[in-house]
Amino acid sequence: MSANGWLQFALFSLILLASVRPVGIYLARVLEGERTWLDPVLRPIERLIYRLSGVNAAEEMNWREYAFAVLGFSAVSMLLTYGIERLQALLPWNPQKLAAVGPDLAWNTAASFTTNTNWQFYTPESTMSYLTEMAGLTTHNFWSAAAGIVVAVALIRGIKRTAATTIGNFWVDMTRTLLYVLIPASLIYALLLVGQGVPQNLHAYTTAHPLEQPSQVQTIAQGPVASQEAIKMLGTNGGGFFNANSAHPFENPTPFSNLLQMLSIFIIPAGLTYTLGRMTGSPGHGWAVLAAMFVLFAAGFTVCYWAESQPHPLIHGAAQTRTLTAPGGNMEGKEVRNGIAESTLFATITTDASCGAVNGMHDSFTPLGGMVPLVNIMLGEVVFGGVGSGLYGMLVFVVLAVFIAGLMVGRTPEYLGKKIESYDVKMSMLYVLIFPFIILTFAAIFVLLPVGQSAMANPGPHGFSEVLYSFTSGAGNNGSAFAGLGTNWWYNIAMGWDMLAGRLLMMIPVIALAGNLAQKKSVPPSPGTFPVNTALFTVLLIGVVLLLGALTFFPALSLGPILEHLLLKTGQLF
Repeated sequence: MSANGWLQFALFSLILLASVRPVGIYLARVLEGERTWLDPVLRPIERLIYRLSGVNAAEEMNWREYAFAVLGFSAVSMLLTYGIERLQALLPWNPQKLAAVGPDLAWNTAASFTTNTNWQFYTPESTMSYLTEMAGLTTHNFWSAAAGIVVAVALIRGIKRTAATTIGNFWVDMTRTLLYVLIPASLIYALLLVGQGVPQNLHAYTTAHPLEQPSQVQTIAQGPVASQEAIKMLGTNGGGFFNANSAHPFENPTPFSNLLQMLSIFIIPAGLTYTLGRMTGSPGHGWAVLAAMFVLFAAGFTVCYWAESQPHPLIHGAAQTRTLTAPGGNMEGKEVRNGIAESTLFATITTDASCGAVNGMHDSFTPLGGMVPLVNIMLGEVVFGGVGSGLYGMLVFVVLAVFIAGLMVGRTPEYLGKKIESYDVKMSMLYVLIFPFIILTFAAIFVLLPVGQSAMANPGPHGFSEVLYSFTSGAGNNGSAFAGLGTNWWYNIAMGWDMLAGRLLMMIPVIALAGNLAQKKSVPPSPGTFPVNTALFTVLLIGVVLLLGALTFFPALSLGPILEHLLLKTGQLF
């Protein structure tokens, strides 16, 4: 741990916190249909889209209609991507003449990008054509990010509205999010990345002859990288154009591009907390939720940074220790140009924000360092989280925190003027319990069966951690991996269902909760109402998140990273 590392963390945090209010205000204006500075250009396009698609922008949906629209859109767009992958060899913009993607891998990839997971069981530059990358995967980066944002805003509307039967129009919310937020921001961001040296072309791969061995041929992959990289980060998608992801110099060439990528992952999830406060008329509540997220983020970074600053337990001897830890700790699997602090910060951000983009290998982290990304995902990706999904996940914990506070004072819990009753708690607990049920069921099956064990590169506690991390990352729609786990037909199919269940099954209780809250009448605050805009509420919210996370996951977690750490310390694991 160094002063420079902490300075990097402080600089990142200051820039992020300074962006919260302006981004939150803009998002609120867009999603409430208010006028923005882009209206003169985009409003005619928006009206044309409604006219061509037959959408009545003035007609709103109840929660069942909204949920059906989310599920239907996801299903149709997933089939579209699956079809593009399977027909890839017959379609244009395939200069490398890549073959069609196999059925099991195409299923896994289509499910992955539909759910904002972007898990990659393949090497992108040798598997996907330019058309598949653009029309199949990059478009999903826009759609899945927008879907998460609109579901979060639907829940905010449910909190805000009184005696209402509707929570908005999914098609209008999607259109406005794409037109006014994601597309303009991605366009500017992509141009910035091109200026930093990120490729953006449709050329065939370049062949070169290394100076050391002129007889050999080196293939240098390229393509429409900047356009995919921009929305990959802004939409907390992950899943890069290259197998090395953001460790590849074509995706992340400079320190400035690295800072841009880290900021762009958090900027919309953080801004949505201010959107929450603005739309509900309680700015202090938005700041309280942001504070809870930031404290959990800072704690995770601190633990991970400390663990990675130590020599790896398996490195014995002063000469080896000096060689591999000279920059200040465990450099195994990390980019030398980024160092331990930036690699740790990047890993903490991406696993907090449901983004699988990495600039180092999580599998090479120390056991406790690797545990932090795993814990971040197991908490439900609520530490900022994915765009939209992080906020609505945290709001579920808010409902539970208010309910627990109400029980402690012996009165009916209230949240921003709405009484929290049994249906609200049931939907919230359904959301919380679906997550560990999906993960632990799949992980148990694949740890026990030969088809699961055969893909483990590392037997023992670390192999268990690899399997547990993969299904946790899938269900949490994160997409990062420990990278020591291989693949086979069974993993491709199971991970596809794992990702779909972790996204869509958890959205339904959230939308149902939004519909139920919207129907309630508002009640004035009383002396027994627990204030949700105070530091005390932030502490309570953090406690509820950690408590529920520990109750649902600690037994499984202790079998992996914690046990591995203890065995390494006692010299029993080699």
